[in-house]
Amino acid sequence: MPDARCSQRPGLTVVIPFYNEQDNVEQLIDELRAALSALGDYELIAVDDGSTDATAAVLERAAARVPALRVLRLARNRGQSAAIANGVRAARAPLIVTLDGDGQNPPADIPRLVQTYRESRSSGPVLVMGWRQQRNDSTLRRLSSRCANRLRKALLGDGCPDTGCGLKVFARDDFLRLPAFDHMHRFLPALFVRDGGEVVSIAVSHRPRHSGQSKYGVRNRLWVGLVDLVGVLWLQRRACRFESEESHV
Repeated sequence: MPDARCSQRPGLTVVIPFYNEQDNVEQLIDELRAALSALGDYELIAVDDGSTDATAAVLERAAARVPALRVLRLARNRGQSAAIANGVRAARAPLIVTLDGDGQNPPADIPRLVQTYRESRSSGPVLVMGWRQQRNDSTLRRLSSRCANRLRKALLGDGCPDTGCGLKVFARDDFLRLPAFDHMHRFLPALFVRDGGEVVSIAVSHRPRHSGQSKYGVRNRLWVGLVDLVGVLWLQRRACRFESEESHV
């Protein structure tokens, strides 16, 4: 399968954070190549977030056979937001797609999200989000996510039914203008709304994890998530809008 790798500036960059996902790398990369084949020039940026298994070695082998794949490695585990931010900063393309490295987000959904973004008529920033209407997770994870989404929507008013979905499409420049902080990936809809943007949610597929273990659970998300929620609420109420027009006499 031919790869479209542009050494100058491809039209699309897909950023995938990986943390201890050695058995999911190869299949996900191959699925991405198939899904992106009709979208023109693209690049893949795999960010190894300080993995302690063989993820780094598997990524290097994949990069040797896939010219469109670039590999970034963080010296130690920094978390998903830091991995995504590093990938976006390194991207050559103006348009970014993100998805999780666990393989639960089928890459086949990417063209629909990209098309929705390109058809947007908004004059401001646009964030296209995947919406996992049929989750393939444990009952506890589904319940905790449902409660978290309801609380977040009520307090932040971001209008997003599923902020935890890894599938997202946005402009690189719009992302880089946002305030950067740990766990910011969970609050991208609220941050885009804060910046005067539009959030569009599109139904996507969600499949069971093929291999490995989830890095998130109720314990390591609940209290941190509540603190982050308060912080984002603070940011929303202190947003500085640039809406002035120059007067011509």
